[in-house]
Amino acid sequence: QVQLVESGGGLVQAGGSLRLSCAASGGVFSAALMAWYRQAPGKERALVASIDNSGTNYGDSMEGRFTISRDGAKNVVFLQMNNLKAEDTAVYYCNAIGRSYDSGFAAYQQYREYWGRGTQVTVAS
Repeated sequence: QVQLVESGGGLVQAGGSLRLSCAASGGVFSAALMAWYRQAPGKERALVASIDNSGTNYGDSMEGRFTISRDGAKNVVFLQMNNLKAEDTAVYYCNAIGRSYDSGFAAYQQYREYWGRGTQVTVAS
């Protein structure tokens, strides 16, 4: 069973930086798209950034301080966050559109959406 596992969250002072990582584990996995979302208390989950073979896409007001990158060979996605602000405090979730390899059938399964469990980022003002 393929899972997305995030790491790198924590507590940081305003103006500081954090780098989040997300890796797919648990089997052979091919991701067409990987992304980061975040959800602040009382708010809906929102796109931070996504990356696929055509490039990157950022949510509203995300580009500039946030940079998404990917190690495609390892299905690992990173989110570099600079000049963090108190309003960036949220749970950050890794997301992927991909397919896992079924060794029993010797074939890839259909594409579907995967979510990580999230990592807390807290920015102290």
